[in-house]
Amino acid sequence: MTATGADREAAGSTTRGYWWWERRRSVALDVGLALVSALECGLEGVEFARNTGIPVPVGVVFGLLAGSVLLVRRRWPIAVVLVTIAMTPAEMGFLMALVGLYTLAASEVPRRITVVLAGMALVGTFIVTYVRLRQSVAEQADFGPGDWYVPLMSVFMAVGLTAPSVLFGLYIGARRRLMESLRERADSLERELSLLADRAEERAEWARTEERTRIAREMHDVVAHRVSLMVVHAAALQAVAPKDPAKAVRNAALVGDMGRQALTELREMLGVLRTGDALTAPAAAGAVPLASVKQVAAAAAAAASEDGPRLDELEALVAQSRQAGMVVEMSVDGEVRPYPPEVEQTAFRVVQEALTNVHKHAAGAKTWVRLAHRDAEVAMQVENGPSDSAAADAGLPSGGNGLVGMRERVQGLGGVFVSGPTDAGGFRVSAVLPATHPGLSGA
Repeated sequence: MTATGADREAAGSTTRGYWWWERRRSVALDVGLALVSALECGLEGVEFARNTGIPVPVGVVFGLLAGSVLLVRRRWPIAVVLVTIAMTPAEMGFLMALVGLYTLAASEVPRRITVVLAGMALVGTFIVTYVRLRQSVAEQADFGPGDWYVPLMSVFMAVGLTAPSVLFGLYIGARRRLMESLRERADSLERELSLLADRAEERAEWARTEERTRIAREMHDVVAHRVSLMVVHAAALQAVAPKDPAKAVRNAALVGDMGRQALTELREMLGVLRTGDALTAPAAAGAVPLASVKQVAAAAAAAASEDGPRLDELEALVAQSRQAGMVVEMSVDGEVRPYPPEVEQTAFRVVQEALTNVHKHAAGAKTWVRLAHRDAEVAMQVENGPSDSAAADAGLPSGGNGLVGMRERVQGLGGVFVSGPTDAGGFRVSAVLPATHPGLSGA
């Protein structure tokens, strides 16, 4: 794994406390260069003292002090170059001049300052070289070059002592800044990739949660209604068996038919889930991509929608409730026409769950089922009157998720869902679904 900039900052510098140096080898290099420069300037201070007439020890000490300035080249490169320029007339500090100009060009000092100081060093070196060459040529009577010799050699010497250091420093500085820029970009990309990975994992978890919720809602709708009718028929069977064996046989047959229907629907739903598992099997070795999760969820939803119930099955649904002893009246308004599978399945499930709630909470209540086909929508309403106190309560348990599931289904398609008690003491469930919805085709 790669370490980000934050990781490197957390790790800290390996030489924290060594003033302005970042690494130990930088300390060793600068100290070594400063010692060599001080030794060079100290030796050159002897000749400087003889030429100027000052005591030799003074010249040596001056050279040692001036040469040791190279120790601070990383912190104050401008000061090092200024000292070098000042020492040019004394012909001292050639190493310090080369290293100082290189450090100045490679540092973060503004380029205009680098150009000015490099130009001053170039001019100073040219003047000193020009003066010394003229003196040397004048002292040699047998050496008579032309007038071009001294200026040309002075230019060569000045450029040769300044240009290479400056150009190499500019190259190293540009390369260092490029590497830092690439490192920062790599750190930024790594952080962005980490954020994207976290976001993708969150979205994948959200998709898995949504799919689990959808499956739980389907299981609730299928099992709750069928099993509720089975319990009602079983209770009726227990009550009429001693009195009317023929009716008991019919009720037993109905219980068997409903059990088989419930098993068939559960088997179809489990088949959809197994198909989803097969789709995700190639990615089981690693993390499941978000696209795969969405693909599985979409495939499962599409399969469930294609195999799900339709509005033309409402008559059979109502007939089952009538067979269980419920008084149900059904009315259909408007022209019957086909709708998208999601709309028909949702409408069927709303009516189914509403009838299940009547079996659970309002035994013996008269119920009205109304279905209306309109221009751009389909509306359904299930209303029951007050419970009949004389009717036996089947004792069906309630998980409290029926109304929540209906509301989620209807609102997921952009519809409107309303439920609540009526003035007559009953309960009413109403839902309106759009005939077409933009999210249906791309779900």
